[in-house]
Amino acid sequence: MSGELYPVVAAMPDPVAPDAQWRRLSPRMLLIHPIREVGRAIPALVGIFFASSSSGHSTWSALALIPVVGLSMLRWFTTRYRISPDQLQLRTGLLPRRTMSTPADRVRTVDVTAHALHRALGLTRVVIGTGISDRKREGLVLDGLTAEAAGRLRAELLHRLVPAGSAVPAVQPAVQLSVPQLLVAEQRIAELDPRWVRYAPFTLSGAVTALAILGFAWRIIDQTQVSAGDVSAVRSVTDHLRHTPIWLDAVQLSLGGLLAVTVLSVLGYLLAFWNFRLTRHSGGSLHISRGLITTRATSIEERRLRGVELSELLPLRLVGGARLLAVATGLRVGRGAERGGSLLLPASPLAEARRVSAEVLNDPASPIDLALQAHGPIALRRRYVRAVLPAVLVTAGLVWLASTGRLAGWLAATALLLPVLAVLLARDRYRSLGHARTGRYLHTQFGSLVRRRVLLQTEGIIGWNLRESFFQRRAGLATLTATTAAGRQSYRVTDLALPIALELADAAVPGLLTEFLVHPSDTIHGS
Repeated sequence: MSGELYPVVAAMPDPVAPDAQWRRLSPRMLLIHPIREVGRAIPALVGIFFASSSSGHSTWSALALIPVVGLSMLRWFTTRYRISPDQLQLRTGLLPRRTMSTPADRVRTVDVTAHALHRALGLTRVVIGTGISDRKREGLVLDGLTAEAAGRLRAELLHRLVPAGSAVPAVQPAVQLSVPQLLVAEQRIAELDPRWVRYAPFTLSGAVTALAILGFAWRIIDQTQVSAGDVSAVRSVTDHLRHTPIWLDAVQLSLGGLLAVTVLSVLGYLLAFWNFRLTRHSGGSLHISRGLITTRATSIEERRLRGVELSELLPLRLVGGARLLAVATGLRVGRGAERGGSLLLPASPLAEARRVSAEVLNDPASPIDLALQAHGPIALRRRYVRAVLPAVLVTAGLVWLASTGRLAGWLAATALLLPVLAVLLARDRYRSLGHARTGRYLHTQFGSLVRRRVLLQTEGIIGWNLRESFFQRRAGLATLTATTAAGRQSYRVTDLALPIALELADAAVPGLLTEFLVHPSDTIHGS
């Protein structure tokens, strides 16, 4: 049941002196690095093996393993980290040598991941978020901490938990704990319901996995100089398709591809979100844990949370599903929601996503299902013009090609559906467009193929970007973009009437645009 409280033991860090010593990663990583690097080099090693075998020098393939293994082991010897009262520092490399440091109070998230090999040896990979999107860099990475050390590190950096009476804390503590206070509470917000797996086929994960598998297989075939026609399974399928009508080939390939994508989607969903759990820590953080073979635990400081994003992919929306993402500084959003640390809830019922958003924000005055303000008939007309006009032009071109005999007639007939689909797309894009402002939040919704609804704290808005294209200026519209240091770092309100856009920006963040606004009284005095 949501809201249940149960005790957990907080990991307590040892006190660290101001002249903190450099710490090493666990030496068990000497067993993992070589295996992982050899696995990554398999395509190249297979190519070297075949090339050396054909030339009679088969020992080259074995010699190629030496630099791979050597370089992977060198990484452990050249990696150090330390935590002082003011800074977290990471030193890596030999030639050249890099030292990365960040103020302790800039740590936003701690992401703990354990792959299969890591779990076998009791190790984890820790990524420390410092408020910089991973579109440019991943952050501070400690690959090879024991699970116990990762728990202590998370407590040091996020919860600032230290034993009461310690002379020098690892970082400036938020609270001093005595021994009876070691038991803290976590409030369960959500956990995986096995019935949610029915939403997996309506995400893109299966298609992406299928493409990744095909890409890896193609790379192996390319490195081994083997023709795809030499593979018996491929040859059997090709022979079968050659002796059947083309329409039956299309149906069979479509059904086979759909079945493969469905199976891969369900399998990927279970692997990624098995034992999914979202909890609130009494120390002021949210914890997301999940994973079957590879486990992952992400901790987010609640004071860094700037809102939530409800994401509805079109197929997922058609079956009443959605995903929930966190808008917070320091989250890894550059690699996608499922690979990054911003995911608060996987594909699940829309009602569940709305409930979880309300509990995460803990602000009843700003519900995520609030009715939004429409953007008016001019914005509606722009949706139709931008969708229908290109579709009509493409259809006319295809029909002309068919009339001259340069294109099959059935293709031109199929193209007649494009304007109909464009009308439906334009209608849906307008229905997905809207905005509102309630309490401390700005609501904005946009998109059709992927509809996103964002609740963004107005305190987290650091600037406005007002954009008017040539056609928007002629229609009296503008796109208002709120810039922030959290999440995707910019969230737009599209095709608003210019006076409404200025009014919304000024009301959401009072005073930010005041000196740029011209009031009627100023115009009268100026004349």
